Amino acid sequence: MWRLCLICCCLLFIGGCQPTNVSPGTPAQVQRVVSGQTMEVLNPNQRPALITRVRLIGIEAPDIKQQPWGEAAKNIIEETIGEVRGEKLVLKPVFLEFDAQRKDSFGRWLAYIWYNGVLLNEKLVKEGYVLAAVREPNNKYSDRLIQAQEYARIMGYGIWKPDKPMRLTPAEFRRQNP
Repeated sequence: MWRLCLICCCLLFIGGCQPTNVSPGTPAQVQRVVSGQTMEVLNPNQRPALITRVRLIGIEAPDIKQQPWGEAAKNIIEETIGEVRGEKLVLKPVFLEFDAQRKDSFGRWLAYIWYNGVLLNEKLVKEGYVLAAVREPNNKYSDRLIQAQEYARIMGYGIWKPDKPMRLTPAEFRRQNP
């Protein structure tokens, strides 16, 4: 009998030591997707809650006027975190994970976006919707983003399609189209 008790205690101890499914950041309700790299969320830390712009870390999305890629990047975010109810798009909550810098020079929050356990920044790169744009000191997921971009490039996804690649980086496009 004491062996059975010992085994049960060990199993309870081992089970209690297992990592729990902890949220990887600050929960936020998305209000609007602005572009393939920016969204507006309700700031959960302010009372009353105010809308705050969030810039996704480690990526550079095509300009919204850089068709068809700019609109595609925005749309994939809406499709990923949204649900159509009737004729209305309802955006779901996400988790914001911050890195070394919390805000950019425009006052936007800088964050990695997690939705259903998926790093949205990485998903956008891996599927060829955006470029990886690693900028110090925000480099927590740099290796993942660079590997995702190499994968998308090799597979010819999105902006890397051999028959219709994106010819200008977003920065080059903005310089030529002020």
